[in-house]
Amino acid sequence: MIIVLNNKCNLTKEEFLTYQQNLEKIEGSNQIILCPSNVFLGLFNSNRIDLGSQNVSKNEMGAYTGEVSAKQLKSLDVKYSLVGHSERRKYNGEKPSDIAKKIKKLLENNITPIYCVGETKEERESNTYKDTIITDIKESLIDLNEEDKNKVIIAYEPIWSIGTGLIPSNDEIEEVIFLIKEQLPNNKVLYGGSANNENIDVLKNIKCIDGFLLGGLSLSIENLNKFINKL
Repeated sequence: MIIVLNNKCNLTKEEFLTYQQNLEKIEGSNQIILCPSNVFLGLFNSNRIDLGSQNVSKNEMGAYTGEVSAKQLKSLDVKYSLVGHSERRKYNGEKPSDIAKKIKKLLENNITPIYCVGETKEERESNTYKDTIITDIKESLIDLNEEDKNKVIIAYEPIWSIGTGLIPSNDEIEEVIFLIKEQLPNNKVLYGGSANNENIDVLKNIKCIDGFLLGGLSLSIENLNKFINKL
């Protein structure tokens, strides 16, 4: 299983260093990818955990104040990067066309994109979620050859579930993951959306899931350890 830890905009320098030390103590055979805040990427130090970024610029290096390029991430030994997270779409207005550029920059620098896709509550209730997801995939992975397309990890995150405690049923999650795998049969697909150590007993029964993208849960080593042990 792939476990991606998205710390989001959390932790101070001292808290991160303590967090990283405690994270090293978690045992198991799962692949863990840590995505800390960008300011802590250079402090990462682990032989057991892979380093990921929460975002990447769609531009090359240059006069782009506040941006971090794929080439810069590569110089810090970043191996993975989230792209298209629902919060980036909501608060920064990112479109599939932006996401497509970011994915290409990552692949050009041998960084594996973890591409997030999912539906809103309105799209779920209006039964347009399937078209939404298929269209987003096609537009975000446009112009990629099959070899590069296969390198992308997909994270299905129903937007209406993130941070709300609302969890789709296993059948609903399976339906979407199978839909994604119909489009991308050779790609790993993760689930992200209010997964925690209480509902993992149910979620782990979904056999088509290749791993989980964890947000709030990632900040608690105790709860994360319980989650992984149950998994």
